[in-house]
Amino acid sequence: MKLTAEHISKSFETEQVLDDISLSLEEGKIVAVVGASGVGKTTLFNIIAGTLAPTEGRILLNGEDITGKPGRVSYMPQKDLLFPYKTILDNVALPLRIRGEKKRVARIKAASYFKEFGLEGTEKKYPAQISGGMKQRAAFLRTYLFSSEVALLDEPFSALDAITKQQMHQWFLDMAEDLNLSALLITHDIDEAILLADRIYVLSGSPGKIVAEFGIGIPRPRNRETVLSDSFVFYKRKIMDVLG
Repeated sequence: MKLTAEHISKSFETEQVLDDISLSLEEGKIVAVVGASGVGKTTLFNIIAGTLAPTEGRILLNGEDITGKPGRVSYMPQKDLLFPYKTILDNVALPLRIRGEKKRVARIKAASYFKEFGLEGTEKKYPAQISGGMKQRAAFLRTYLFSSEVALLDEPFSALDAITKQQMHQWFLDMAEDLNLSALLITHDIDEAILLADRIYVLSGSPGKIVAEFGIGIPRPRNRETVLSDSFVFYKRKIMDVLG
């Protein structure tokens, strides 16, 4: 397993937020965590990212205990968080600069990915000059350059309009295959989870618990026609039944 969360529980003073959460991510796979707002999904991601300590349990990356150790996996939050006063190239190169690369070297390394990520021509532009979809591509590339081991994606497409989101889903599916990406995805969008993920964990209750797990047996490559298939509808009904 690439990443494993073992028996994670979290309490804030007298309030328990997560209860005995265990999940795993295989290399080159996409795993989605689905649940309503306020169920503890982002708290779980903060624990996996090492920025928040669990009350109980541990996080393993390639078999190594990384509990409470930030910087070992990359984390892309809901908002792109691009600096408005930096060019897209300098925004993307930021993780390399943080690791101590000189500005010129960091720019060259970051620029080498722009064509692959569909960002060619945006290097000297500023965030206000590009579309929402392009901002998300830039944010995703920045996340990938921070750490290519595992990407934590916290509702990365939730702010996009329906048409742009559909386009970004297809882009993400293509990129995940090209990069052999290992990623955990938070979403409250059941369709998005089924389309993108190889496995889905359903988080529900207060405190949040894993109430169901589904291996998604829809073959890849997937595309916009996938959401019309009988298999897709089957999984959607199963997950909706669990969530009530």
